[in-house]
Amino acid sequence: MATRKHTAGRLGPAALTLLAATATMTVAARQWWLEKARRHERRLELEELAIRRKALAHQQRMHWELLARAIDDPSLAAVIDSYDKSIPAERRRQFFYANAWYAYLYHLYQAELLGREELYTRLREFFQSPVFREYWDASRHMRASLDESSVEAQLGHMVDGLVRDFDESDTDEWWVVGDPPTE
Repeated sequence: MATRKHTAGRLGPAALTLLAATATMTVAARQWWLEKARRHERRLELEELAIRRKALAHQQRMHWELLARAIDDPSLAAVIDSYDKSIPAERRRQFFYANAWYAYLYHLYQAELLGREELYTRLREFFQSPVFREYWDASRHMRASLDESSVEAQLGHMVDGLVRDFDESDTDEWWVVGDPPTE
């Protein structure tokens, strides 16, 4: 009997040690697989972001090419010209150019190459141009059809606020007009 107890006593701690080692290895293996899955998911996210940025860059190039053709050829401009026909053709061409600049800045923002505050700062510069401000006013009806929850509509409201701030400002120091948004 004494031999049996002695052998059983020795197996108990050995079995517990083996069980603990197995549990530790199982937890470590699980953590390794989870970390591997996280790295794979992150790589896929980065690949998706790169594809999205490439698509945005391509879309911006296409937008510019189409606008450049409309600026250069009034017969092509007629296809997309939804401005008031009482506005002279030369001014409408300038509006197309102003739209190209606005779209350029918008795409930089969408590609996360500009933050909202920097976008605001650059737009504050553009709105020093009377032509750009006239373009913004003339294109109001185009922005009215945007989905209110879209980023484009939200930025449009931000710019509308900037224009109001300029209209209400009594300073010549345009670079301090308005409150830039915080990120």
